[in-house]
Amino acid sequence: EEKRKGFPKDFVIDLGFYLILFGIFGARVYYVLFNLDYYLANPSQILAVWNGGLAIHGGIIAGPITLIIFCLKKKINILKAMDLVVPSLIIAQGIGRWGNFFNGEAHGPLTTLKYLQDMNIPEFIIKGMNINGNYYIPTFYYEFVWCLIGFVILMLLRYLWKKYNTGQLTGFYLLWYGIGRLYIESLRTDSLMLGNIKIAQLISILFIVS
Repeated sequence: EEKRKGFPKDFVIDLGFYLILFGIFGARVYYVLFNLDYYLANPSQILAVWNGGLAIHGGIIAGPITLIIFCLKKKINILKAMDLVVPSLIIAQGIGRWGNFFNGEAHGPLTTLKYLQDMNIPEFIIKGMNINGNYYIPTFYYEFVWCLIGFVILMLLRYLWKKYNTGQLTGFYLLWYGIGRLYIESLRTDSLMLGNIKIAQLISILFIVS
């Protein structure tokens, strides 16, 4: 796609390096800021990412900032670069959600075995959602499926909109992910909060409006 859209050679490799680096940094800073009381009391844990604590919205915020700076330096069209990146971003988000499954986190409220079976949830996920004898709604799986569908649509749009280069794919991504996350976050029991407001839902609304 880099070649097809006329980007400089190795643009994706060079940009990807910085996006991954600063994306992880942003995801950690975001998480720490919204759990500041804990980290002020335990400053040695701020860098302990191996204990968990990466918030995807922090990465989504840091990513575009990094991309804008990189494109300005290279004199590349920013919206065109964003359209290049977003299909990879949404499938990466979907894949990343499986980490929540393996860690037994980011799930929804208590539910029943029958409910999960009636929802046609794969058996191995149902077993994984049996935590300490209780079944939980696998919100990670809902988001994975939503991101996967969004990825397929974005790839179709990429080849249907031959002349995209002004943020069309980015706009669809913001709308699609915002709608899905707004609903899915309403089910989660471990959301980052600002008072009584779930931060992820607030950002999702901003995504939809933008």
